[in-house]
Amino acid sequence: MILEGGAVGPVEQAVRSDVEQLGDLVGVEPSLSEMAYRLAREIDGTAECETCGEQVPAQDDGRSLPQLNRELRQTLAQLLEGRAADDDDDLGDLGSPD
Repeated sequence: MILEGGAVGPVEQAVRSDVEQLGDLVGVEPSLSEMAYRLAREIDGTAECETCGEQVPAQDDGRSLPQLNRELRQTLAQLLEGRAADDDDDLGDLGSPD
């Protein structure tokens, strides 16, 4: 939902905060983050007007919410999956002699 002053709804706000904590986005991460924002916006109950581009209340009766939730979780998991592979484990090689 759009709040006063053009603020975003609570789900989109949380997703934006989570993505911001990732730092610089590389590769497909910017696209995945935009997908996550859009899904979160839909969950919050707003949609982008095709004519003017502004946020308007969505015309949904709530039946798509479970599917949107699954899609958002999968998108965020893909976004984090690439990060997990890039993490350097400073202590991971303690068992191997140098």
